[in-house]
Amino acid sequence: MRIGQLLPVDGYFVRLQEALPENFLQSLTHLYQPLIGPEALMLYQTLINEVPLQEESTPQTHHTLMNYLMLPLDQIYEARRKLEAIGLLRTYKKQDDGMTIYTYDLQSPYDPNSFFEDAMFSSLLYHYIGSQKFDRLKDFFTVEVQPEVGENITADFQEVFQTTETASLVQVAAGEEVMVEEDGTVDFEWLEHMLKQRMIPVHRILTKDNRKLITQMLVLYDLESFEIDKAIIWSLTEENHLDREEFKQACHDIYRAKNDNKPIRLIPKTETSINQQTDKKPLTREELLIQELETISPKQLLEDLSSGNFASEQDMKLISDVMTTQGLPAPVMNVLIHYVLLQTNMKLSRAYIEKIASHWSRAKLKTAKEAMNFAKQERANYEKAKARRKGGYQKVASKDIIPDWYKAGKHKEKPKESQSIDMNEEQRKVAQLLKQFSEGN
Repeated sequence: MRIGQLLPVDGYFVRLQEALPENFLQSLTHLYQPLIGPEALMLYQTLINEVPLQEESTPQTHHTLMNYLMLPLDQIYEARRKLEAIGLLRTYKKQDDGMTIYTYDLQSPYDPNSFFEDAMFSSLLYHYIGSQKFDRLKDFFTVEVQPEVGENITADFQEVFQTTETASLVQVAAGEEVMVEEDGTVDFEWLEHMLKQRMIPVHRILTKDNRKLITQMLVLYDLESFEIDKAIIWSLTEENHLDREEFKQACHDIYRAKNDNKPIRLIPKTETSINQQTDKKPLTREELLIQELETISPKQLLEDLSSGNFASEQDMKLISDVMTTQGLPAPVMNVLIHYVLLQTNMKLSRAYIEKIASHWSRAKLKTAKEAMNFAKQERANYEKAKARRKGGYQKVASKDIIPDWYKAGKHKEKPKESQSIDMNEEQRKVAQLLKQFSEGN
């Protein structure tokens, strides 16, 4: 429910930025409707027909749309955001004499050929309608800038949809011609490093079009960078070019293996999940540390722990092998790297790291927080077993066992609400925490 986001008395104007394709109704009905549903399609068609009827100086109210569509306002709001996310609508908002005015810029849908050429949209449609209907449709179909009217508040694809219920936040931006483009989503520097290690020509694989495809598949299937690396290797031709169809299929296979063959679906994000992703600020050292380990790449982590020096090829190969073999997500791998380095005098021992990685893989850890909590529990179990072996029951420091790598912050006072956190100082504290891992079992 998005009650209060839109009011019946709010006004709106509609603009059509460009001529619609000749077969736009077929595109909307057969290609877009399976993805966004009939309510969003009905709203789009209603707004199209509002263009010639509206008065230039007098906005319509959203109460009019409620009467036209026979839908409550919260459903109209959700339908509008789906249109924004799929690239059919841009929304602008401003205040005019105490009244909220929206301007809805209708965007032309892809013509069928362009729709099927877009990797994300065509893949989604394939999963929604099945291969037989998809092939039939593909065979059947297979061609002045307005002034600013307010702040662009159009929702991006990632703000509205996710493909798994536990999808991590991926920062992508809506582009002019495609809904999801490369924006730091994939660690291409790490992928380039992995390809060079295998003596594969990077310029043939990481072309501009392939980078966009890789980013789209990562967003669509909620994959990790090491899984993208695996899919690329599976999809190489004999001439070391990327077979794009094989790559898409490989990404789909990885997704199915991770999600017990569940069909891929666009899941509207709830207000709660959006707020958690955008509003939550780290307050404690532990939260700051978790945030750092959730967002940094293993390569960046190694270089940070080496005072900015480049990570060695031997270390990167070891990490890549472990992540690929054990299927550890990057945040979990980061916690493991920290733990092992500070247990072995800053050396990566293959036998030690593989032993712990296999244990954590069986535990199905997905986040840095889960990995830390798991390590705490293992530490608690180790202390209890050690106490029993000595014939006594030594009192543990607290019920919630905190490893030594948090002891520096154990007695830290909670920050006052009015006191802002000095992030530079917190970063220095985090750096100290990273050197205080406890002894492992």
